Amino acid sequence: MVIVICILIGIFTAFLGSLVGLGGGVILIPSLLLLHQYMPAFGWATPQAIVGISLITMIFTSMASTMSYYKKGRVDYKTGLLFLSGSIPGGILGSWLNQFFNTDQFLLYFGILVLVISGLFFIKRTDPQPKTNKSKSIRSFQVGDQTYTYSVSVSLAFFLSLIIGVLSGLFGIGGGSIMVPAMILLFGFPVHIATATSMFMIFFVSIIGSSTHIALGHIEWEYVLFFIPGAWIGGKLGAFISQKLTGNTLEWILRITLILIGLRMIISGLS
Repeated sequence: MVIVICILIGIFTAFLGSLVGLGGGVILIPSLLLLHQYMPAFGWATPQAIVGISLITMIFTSMASTMSYYKKGRVDYKTGLLFLSGSIPGGILGSWLNQFFNTDQFLLYFGILVLVISGLFFIKRTDPQPKTNKSKSIRSFQVGDQTYTYSVSVSLAFFLSLIIGVLSGLFGIGGGSIMVPAMILLFGFPVHIATATSMFMIFFVSIIGSSTHIALGHIEWEYVLFFIPGAWIGGKLGAFISQKLTGNTLEWILRITLILIGLRMIISGLS
């Protein structure tokens, strides 16, 4: 039964994570935390073990997704590498900090973080034309018949990715649940490119973060292997479906998902 549940969770979390560029951690982590509370068979699922499993699972989710998005030319590699320059060292620091949190703290802080992220998507956005600036990189991408142009502040991107890297290693979320809205709101990315680029970044951040958790002895290896097949299948499927949906539809899926998860985690953390 445990094996079946792990595989199904892997498929669902990877599918939804790949669909909107989250990586799946915001689904997998609360799912395992709740199973830890109500099913004795998941007594091994401590916050540290869950974050380690989440990061390893996201390696395969993001790999499968990135391969699919690459074929469609939707990954902004140049900007993705810029974000990685801050998120990788941040991920190492966050993974180390994770060991100092207990379960109730983890649930509460995780829920608050997710609600804050969901709130970002209700901020009304404008679409200013990007201006040439030495500190900004102008990018242009074509999705279907439409060409999108947006600008990225190098200094802001590095600082933001550093913070996101810490949160990724700390909470095992891969950073996508923060990076996607940040790319859309702060830099004007179209949602499809933000989603694809996020999965590209999550692949590298997850490798670094999981390596830190492995070094700290947080990985329950006998359970990790149950999640990997589901992560690969769900990652491929989510990337495929994402390309069939409009940007507005993807944003609403993300809003609703994050709100439900955030509220559930806060309630559990306070109980």
